[in-house]
Amino acid sequence: MGMMQTAILGAGVLAVLLLLIFVFSDETQSQAGGRRLSKLKLRHSDSADVHVEVQMKKALSARRKTTRPKGDTMTKMEMLAIRMEKTGKPWPLSYFFYVAGGLFIVVSGLLLLKGAPILLCLFFGLLVGAGLPHLVVGFLINRRIAKFTASFPDAIELLVRGLRSGLPVTETIGVVAKEIGGPVGEEFRNVVDRIKIGQTMEDALQVSAKRMDTPEFKFFCITLAIQRETGGNLAETLSNLAEVLRKRGQMKLKIKAMSSESKASAYIVGSLPFIVFGLVYTVNPTYLAGFFYEERLIIAGLGGLCWMSIGVFIMAKMVNFEI
Repeated sequence: MGMMQTAILGAGVLAVLLLLIFVFSDETQSQAGGRRLSKLKLRHSDSADVHVEVQMKKALSARRKTTRPKGDTMTKMEMLAIRMEKTGKPWPLSYFFYVAGGLFIVVSGLLLLKGAPILLCLFFGLLVGAGLPHLVVGFLINRRIAKFTASFPDAIELLVRGLRSGLPVTETIGVVAKEIGGPVGEEFRNVVDRIKIGQTMEDALQVSAKRMDTPEFKFFCITLAIQRETGGNLAETLSNLAEVLRKRGQMKLKIKAMSSESKASAYIVGSLPFIVFGLVYTVNPTYLAGFFYEERLIIAGLGGLCWMSIGVFIMAKMVNFEI
């Protein structure tokens, strides 16, 4: 009987591994062939829009390969401080630890009052205390980046009009900082302030690009760097870049609309067990009280959470498209 259970468990683990390999496997031969044909078409095209798109694709590939620059020795605290800065809120790093510690104490205390084992209380306290603040910070970062991406093409168009009227690049960046509000205006004001204290425009833009960590702003920095090295009409190049960024935003909205049904299904499937558990526990607490003190039910509940997390993660990867 023990050998049979071991064989079933091994078969289940093997099936999960095969499923993960199938989901996250590399591209098929047809996809690889299509990508090679697209690269060949871009390489031999003379259109200005195509050249801007080539530079954008190079920046994206470099961003995927290296998540951290060479020689960067940032500690976890420094990375967490950068994440807090990306939210755009004037919150010090100590607030994060105050909130995390408060959540840990509250959740652990409530479970302990319910009669749960101390290890289970510590586990869920750490899970909520460490995970929920990170989720909130990530939500604020994504919302600010979305606002930045939506307004950035307008800022580039304003920059193009200033260049065509005869203003230099640095003064035009100052005009954008005054006229455009939201995250775009904040970042351009930071660039202007760095230039005023003696930094070069490239270094000032690079600091903002590293802080924002968005492909759109990196495309902008790459465009300025290429124009300074090779020359040419900067206004025309930036106008092409703004057009490409607008098309990129439209494609993101189309993908979001097409995958909204799948995302809604994933949200419903992922939240339904917790909703049902909460409703049943509210109506009849003694029926589910065993999940807080019975060892076998605790193990079964944790196993169910792990399996459900794997399923939600797979569904999230299936509907997440990177442009």
